[in-house]
Amino acid sequence: MKLPFDKISVIGLGYIGLPTAATLASRGVTVIGVDVSPKAVEAINQGRIHIVEPDLDAVVHQVVGAGFLRAVAKPEPADAFVLAVPTPFKGNHKPDLSFVEAAAKSIAPVLKKGNLVILESTSPVGTTEKMSQWLAAARKDLSFPHQKGEKADIQLAYCPERVLPGKVLQELVQNDRIIGGLTKKATQMATDLYKIFVTGQCLPSNARTAEMAKLTENSFRDVNIAFANELSLICAKLGIDVWELIELANHHPRVKILQPGPGVGGHCIAVDPWFIVDSTPKEARMIRTAREVNDGKPHRVIDQVKAALKKTRSRTVACLGLAFKADIDDLRESPAVEIVRELAKDKKLKLLAVEPNVKALPASLAGLPNLHLAELDEAVKKSQVVLLLVNHRSFYEMDRQKLKGKTVLDTRGVWR
Repeated sequence: MKLPFDKISVIGLGYIGLPTAATLASRGVTVIGVDVSPKAVEAINQGRIHIVEPDLDAVVHQVVGAGFLRAVAKPEPADAFVLAVPTPFKGNHKPDLSFVEAAAKSIAPVLKKGNLVILESTSPVGTTEKMSQWLAAARKDLSFPHQKGEKADIQLAYCPERVLPGKVLQELVQNDRIIGGLTKKATQMATDLYKIFVTGQCLPSNARTAEMAKLTENSFRDVNIAFANELSLICAKLGIDVWELIELANHHPRVKILQPGPGVGGHCIAVDPWFIVDSTPKEARMIRTAREVNDGKPHRVIDQVKAALKKTRSRTVACLGLAFKADIDDLRESPAVEIVRELAKDKKLKLLAVEPNVKALPASLAGLPNLHLAELDEAVKKSQVVLLLVNHRSFYEMDRQKLKGKTVLDTRGVWR
């Protein structure tokens, strides 16, 4: 069967871009991956990966060896371009589209008539339209959807990723995709691209609705997590085991309360709701409140640690976990990192951080004189206060006898 695109370029080879590039390449498509990190480019071209994701290393090794995937630092001509770059926020929770704009401008010189450009990065409503304008300003010799609609030389679409870290390769293929073109032609072209590897449904829409759908999905989850986190605060004050309470309440056939934790992390749930709040500040009242509840949870955990330290002569704390969720190496917007960083401001404390999925402390923690990366057994042995922040599998499996006589603060309910 002839593929609808001979060559596809993926801009941004991170947690979404690299699995997407590798999956496309595994279907026999020639893929050019583009990344600004020389280390990432070098690793991929050697058939290695620079992130942690189950089974991805084997796929990358195979497709690079077969010549279907190649990484470069500068965009090259292709039939379609998929942009998967970060979209963080700036001060006061304002969306930062600088990476999207830079990626769009980087591909502008190599665009040719008939190309398709897809934005996958989680973005505020209207970003795909802005991208069309950025590209038009850079390439006045080509036409774009906001200028000529269906007859434009270059077609643009938005298709948000909807994958779970740790299961990316499966969910990239199996999950339904929302495909919102700036034109019906763009929607169809993007659908043809995703059908190369997606076995789930490709649901047609427009760009604005697709952009809002991704923000809505993560805001829904954020609101539900905030309910669980607020319950944990209430239960702490009333002397109730919140995990037992939730377990009992979830026996109701129409109740499914999520699990509380030390906050909400990751690039999506901790960030995306603010995009809605920024666009519609007067209307997004519940979404804003949920964000404030979840953003405030790390400070409650810090208060718990300080209270525990007052009851012991030890000034050493084992901080178990830095990632934003279990069994991955992704530390973006991690509440665990925020908690450890704040605790380290007390120079009298010695903090032993345990993160089995990284080999070095992140830049935001590196260089702190009273913080050190340690193995699990060492950290627990040397600490009187043990703070569990992430429910990694290795923490479930550890010998709990080693916690005997220590003050344990379990924010994940692992050692109930």
